[in-house]
Amino acid sequence: MSANARVGKTVTSHRILAVINGKGGVGKTTTAVNLSAIFAEKQRVLLVDSDPQGSAAWWVDRNPEKWNIDISTEKKPEALKNLRQVEGYDLIVVDTPPALRSQALKAVLLTADSVILPTPPAPMDLSALIETVQKAIKPVGVQHRVLLTKVDSRSLRESIDAQNTLIELGIPVCHAFVRAYKAHEQAVLAGVPISQMRGKKTKDAETDYRRVADELQRDWT
Repeated sequence: MSANARVGKTVTSHRILAVINGKGGVGKTTTAVNLSAIFAEKQRVLLVDSDPQGSAAWWVDRNPEKWNIDISTEKKPEALKNLRQVEGYDLIVVDTPPALRSQALKAVLLTADSVILPTPPAPMDLSALIETVQKAIKPVGVQHRVLLTKVDSRSLRESIDAQNTLIELGIPVCHAFVRAYKAHEQAVLAGVPISQMRGKKTKDAETDYRRVADELQRDWT
């Protein structure tokens, strides 16, 4: 189900997960959407697309009957500050704008319980991500983890080196990572989450995100 959820006035207890990176094209929206779909198998989930590009909403709206999540396209910082007051959900996932100086991003960071930061393991991407963590995330004090995305299965050494670099810098990083599969692009075109696609490589792509979801769930319990 897809619905345009709105901010309410009743304070409820739920977790807010922000998906953040200052760059585009790193797997941010793919991560937000697929994690939302996986968590929605057992929880009531709201996906907030606060990215001006609106990619998450576009993806879900292509095939809305295939989704068991609600979606909001709220982008106003004043409303995003009040996500804690949204009622009727166990989890709110926010796909944030790829702009570190965005007021919307700052508003989400102030209310988020945890942050996941997707990034490819390439040195330039990793360098930008480290700067994001040090300048935007750590000062807020919010729980966070880096997630390596678009990982080349034929060259895992780069990803392992990237994980070790982050650990040495004291930056939490997911043990799981998301490999690069065409199935992710195909899922967008089909208007479904990766968990609803079929095929061997698709199953591998789904498994990657299930491992990430499991790891986050362990952090929360």
